[in-house]
Amino acid sequence: MNREYEQQSLITVHRSPFARCDWVGVLAAATLTIIFSLLLLAHDPLIFWNDDYEISVLPVFADMARAWNHGEFPLLSPYSWICGNLAGEFQYGVFSVFINALIVCVWKLPLTFSQQAAVVSIAHLAVLSAGAFLLARGRKLSIPLSTLVALVASLNGWIICWGAGDWFGALGAFAWLPWAWWAAERTLDPTRSHWRFLWPAPFVYLLITGGFPYTVLMLASVVAWLALRAVFEIGTTDTASPARISPGALARLTRTWPLLAGVTIGFGLAAPAWLALLDYVHGSARESLHPSAHWQWLVPWNAWPGLILPSWTVNWSNFSSRFVPHGATELASGLVPPAALLAGFFSNGRALLKRIRWELALLLVLFTLAMLPTAGVFRWSFRWLPLLHLVLALCAVEAFASFSQKQRRFGALLMLLLIVMLIIGALVLRTGGEHLFPLAWIFLGLALGWFVIESLQLSFLRAWAPAAVVFATLLATYLCTSPNSDIPKYNLAQSLLEPQPLDPQRLYLSVYPPPENFYRVEAKPAPVGQVVRPGSTSMWAGLRFVNGYSPIRPAGVAREFASAIHGEVDPDLAKWLLQREAGENGLLERIGIDGIIVARELDFVPQPAAEWELATENDEGRVFQRHGEAMPIVRSVNFLGKNSIAKIIDIVRGRNWVSASVAAPDGDRPALIAFSRPFFPGYRARIGGRNLAVFSERNLIPLVEIPPGMHGRLILYYRPDWLIYGGALAITSAAVWLISAFFALRRPIQPV
Repeated sequence: MNREYEQQSLITVHRSPFARCDWVGVLAAATLTIIFSLLLLAHDPLIFWNDDYEISVLPVFADMARAWNHGEFPLLSPYSWICGNLAGEFQYGVFSVFINALIVCVWKLPLTFSQQAAVVSIAHLAVLSAGAFLLARGRKLSIPLSTLVALVASLNGWIICWGAGDWFGALGAFAWLPWAWWAAERTLDPTRSHWRFLWPAPFVYLLITGGFPYTVLMLASVVAWLALRAVFEIGTTDTASPARISPGALARLTRTWPLLAGVTIGFGLAAPAWLALLDYVHGSARESLHPSAHWQWLVPWNAWPGLILPSWTVNWSNFSSRFVPHGATELASGLVPPAALLAGFFSNGRALLKRIRWELALLLVLFTLAMLPTAGVFRWSFRWLPLLHLVLALCAVEAFASFSQKQRRFGALLMLLLIVMLIIGALVLRTGGEHLFPLAWIFLGLALGWFVIESLQLSFLRAWAPAAVVFATLLATYLCTSPNSDIPKYNLAQSLLEPQPLDPQRLYLSVYPPPENFYRVEAKPAPVGQVVRPGSTSMWAGLRFVNGYSPIRPAGVAREFASAIHGEVDPDLAKWLLQREAGENGLLERIGIDGIIVARELDFVPQPAAEWELATENDEGRVFQRHGEAMPIVRSVNFLGKNSIAKIIDIVRGRNWVSASVAAPDGDRPALIAFSRPFFPGYRARIGGRNLAVFSERNLIPLVEIPPGMHGRLILYYRPDWLIYGGALAITSAAVWLISAFFALRRPIQPV
């Protein structure tokens, strides 16, 4: 076994005793990332505060903090119908212990919106950096090279441009991928105890509940790669028959059981999260993506020079499927990784290929996936880039680890030559972009400085020079370019925490144009949103809105109202609803809408005019309210003329339930109770210990029929099957993990 073990790749197998001082390195890597982020904040206080973070992520986090403060679990939100199922939306990390704990802590502090976003993102960047350091250090790489991996993994262009400042779910999940990878590799070490399968489970759980399906796909790819490497890396053995597996092959196959067991337990711990997503996406708009979405945001073949020169500008297919010039900031990797890997191949390519052939195969697969169109519910293949940056960094530092002093100087010289060649190419091909200078001068200076350091006999400086170059290069990239240039930004003021001029007791339908076009700062530099509340911003003030941000757009309200991702309702449908369905017994009244907001860009009003009054108006829009008091959340209705009217008093509403005292009159007609909240499969109802069926009005609102003469406390509560079975699976997995950990701790402690 020892001979076979020694044959395996140095980068993937060798383990060094993990000294206590290495934990200092973990903290140092996280601290470097925090310092880097604070420098970015000093340059641009809004760098972590853009687009989805503004009108989706942060309002939902505020609502989740409100839920925990009230002692409720944030499965649902009463403040948005389209984004009402927070668990099903997945991207908010409802089932993540880490995200929820962080939100509760951050929302206790007196911070502005942009500061809250910065703290949440920086915390996850620090976690990502620490995990990447552990992953590299667990492969017997030096502390300086492990720090380089940590910097590239946490501060690369894609993470800073998209993960940390826009799509929080991408960062919230990817922050745990290096941890899960590190733990998964420990399970394949046969020198460890049989309890080594325990390591991956908590990190797999945190990754899945982090809220980004693409990262779950990345995890599956890494696990499959690790399993294949464990089975096939050792030389082949003879087989007596093609239909039989030799004992050697079977033994190698069984080596993967700790890996698969640990990952399975992790999936079990996260079962409520992924089961909620699978249930929620059924019948949604995301289930039937337009084919053009699969061709958006692919990495063009001619964009890869951006790995060295991030200002490299070629045409990319954007969100509208239009090819537009786009700088390759997403590809920024700190100069050193691509140069070091190329230098390794030029210096001793055969030996390097032998050592890291599996890592190079994974890197090649990721390069290919980033350029290919997506399929199914997945879109935008450039989302593979965070994993590509991590694997590229690992391959590069392995090349560095084998360099002689002369080869290190060659690596620095090669990087200098590559920069010069790309600058010339950018000038000739006109692909340098508007930020080519002074960025190119800074890169040349850093490369030259590194070459000079490698020529000195100062071992400490030479050891830390690559990590320092990565840090300085990435910082210069984000200071000289605009990391969020293609992302809409909105001027959302702190006054959105207040409900005025709207009524928290009413349910509003807001009709506004696409925010990414009409409300971005280029179009409206003044504060926006106090009236129309785009996306999910109604959650800040606890206002009840039909609108909400949802990339999934589930069956029900989102589909019936033809909602777009940013929460705007189709204007033609909205006009028809306001003119045909806003009157007595119209659809809007049946589902409980008693407030209409029409943006100034639109010119229609709700009809008939006798039903509505203009409550307020300003430069942003007009607010109409139905005459009279706000409609109650629980009503006895007679939509079809065959139901009696029950007496309803003492309405109490919670986040995931609502109750009322109901008395149905005697006779032969049941009472029909309508609840003004969005319908999701999984609602249940009880009255006086008796279960009642829950159905819906066009998948819009829950309805319950009360038999004649029945009275008592009616409770409508949300308890879907995915929560019951997912919770049972999570509890079982947690029990298995805890019991196994108890027995593992009773064994003599081995070095980490």
